[in-house]
Amino acid sequence: MKASDYIAKFLEQKGVKYVFELSGGMITHLLDSLNQKTAINIVTMHHEQAAAFAADAYGRVTGIPGVALATSGPGATNLITGIGSCYFDSTPAVFITGQVNRHEQKGDRNIRQLGFQETDIISMVKPITKACYKVEHQDDLPLILEEAFAIAVEGRPGPVLIDIPMDVQRSAITVPAPNLDPIVPLTPSAEVLEEIVADIHNAQRPLLLVGRGVRSAFAIDAMKAFIEKTNVPVITTLLAVDAIEFTHPSRVGFIGSYGNRWANVAFGECDLLIVVGSRLDIRQTGADTKFFENRKIYHIDCEPGEINNRVKGCVPVVADAKKFLENFNEFTITEEFVKPVLWYNYINELRAQWPDTKELAPNGINPNVFMHSLSKNSPLAKCYIADVGSHQMWTAQSIELAEDQLFLTSAGMGAMGYALPAGIGASFALDRQPVVTIIGDGCMQINIQELQTISRNKLPVKVIIMNNKNLGMIRQFQDSYFESRYQSTYWGYSAPDFEKVAKAYEINSITISKEEEIEDAVKWMWNDTNKDAPVLLQIMIDPYTNTYPKIAFGKPITEMEPFAKPIEMEST
Repeated sequence: MKASDYIAKFLEQKGVKYVFELSGGMITHLLDSLNQKTAINIVTMHHEQAAAFAADAYGRVTGIPGVALATSGPGATNLITGIGSCYFDSTPAVFITGQVNRHEQKGDRNIRQLGFQETDIISMVKPITKACYKVEHQDDLPLILEEAFAIAVEGRPGPVLIDIPMDVQRSAITVPAPNLDPIVPLTPSAEVLEEIVADIHNAQRPLLLVGRGVRSAFAIDAMKAFIEKTNVPVITTLLAVDAIEFTHPSRVGFIGSYGNRWANVAFGECDLLIVVGSRLDIRQTGADTKFFENRKIYHIDCEPGEINNRVKGCVPVVADAKKFLENFNEFTITEEFVKPVLWYNYINELRAQWPDTKELAPNGINPNVFMHSLSKNSPLAKCYIADVGSHQMWTAQSIELAEDQLFLTSAGMGAMGYALPAGIGASFALDRQPVVTIIGDGCMQINIQELQTISRNKLPVKVIIMNNKNLGMIRQFQDSYFESRYQSTYWGYSAPDFEKVAKAYEINSITISKEEEIEDAVKWMWNDTNKDAPVLLQIMIDPYTNTYPKIAFGKPITEMEPFAKPIEMEST
């Protein structure tokens, strides 16, 4: 069988229904085989970075590795940011790059390049992939493909890259498909489960911190069973905002540098912390890790290196998130836990004292108020995707997710330009159901070309632009540390009228600038004309609207701006 035909059929057998790409000479065999030999849908994007972000979202939603293709040279290098996003946010993905013919490769010659667009993509992406394969012979492909898909999903998911020379793609494969032994997930010991049970019984202020690892392990049902059994309140990281619905009685809120104030206070004052699938990185805990080391912490993670990395003194539990939760639930099937009522009451008092909608008092539209209205009027949305910046944090602070709604964003890489192409990947992964992308004016201009992909495919992607006419999160940073010198954020920066841009792409669009216009505008997104179509809603925000609360960097997580002041300079 021709190698490119084999690859195409392999992807189809693995359950891949969509691949994302931008055509180029070194992947023409692959594209032709996908078109001629399979029912896989080929989604042509307008930039390889966008194809990578779409594959990222597809992998997050389905659990099947998202697949993106790119040609050699600039096509391959343009994938890199999306590959990094998959790596840092634990997304299963397989990236396939075309490479120049083997006889056109420089090999050991002391030259920079032999073939046109020849580029050593393997060396470039090795630090941000779980594995990389440079295909030397067509008969190596069956084993490489099997290994690549297995590696992408096993343990902590992540991306794999396969670089295939064009002459290999057109060669004939003569070997059969291999059989790989399945990977057995890591499980916790009975001794540690018994210890956790005892500590939950003894705790006055327990908390469960849920990270992306729970969602990536598809362990939401097991997590909810754990909560129902133990009555432990739940806080979430940015990537786990969708781990528990907004109305769940055990949900506390979103924690971290820009987390809900009441959730951060609870985080800082708990006496037992059970961490499942979170790295406890600096954006979650702040710089003062000693502050956290005065309580019992169980850290459950499938990667040993993440445990006792920043926050020391944790009880390490090296286990798959789903297996840990399932084993705990089985272990405690006859156990009865008492609900910590006083602790719940205290958290609810904090929530009432510091509501998210009162953190800001901007001129015009309050972004947190908008997020609540958006949520209440968007039951048809299957997924919200936030880009990177102030709007990302306003969304995480205030979005009201239902049980069947997802939330995606770029966290570890923090890649501006993520949301629009991710919205495409998510909508396809959800069988073309509606998704909402929430994007700042700066982020929108990075992958704005993908409005054409949305329009061409008639995807029901609802594009919301939070337009404050500057790069707001960095502008706020400049207020704190650079005496409000707004170079490159407000000075020397501009944005177009996105309503007009959308109309050029034949997408219905409107703009609002007053709080009393919010509800009608959100309902307009879902009216009979727009319900199954792409739309763009531009929200004009005052340029000086900040993002609060914000951790006072260098201080404990419980001390947040604007009431506390930072003592160190942080990243944004």
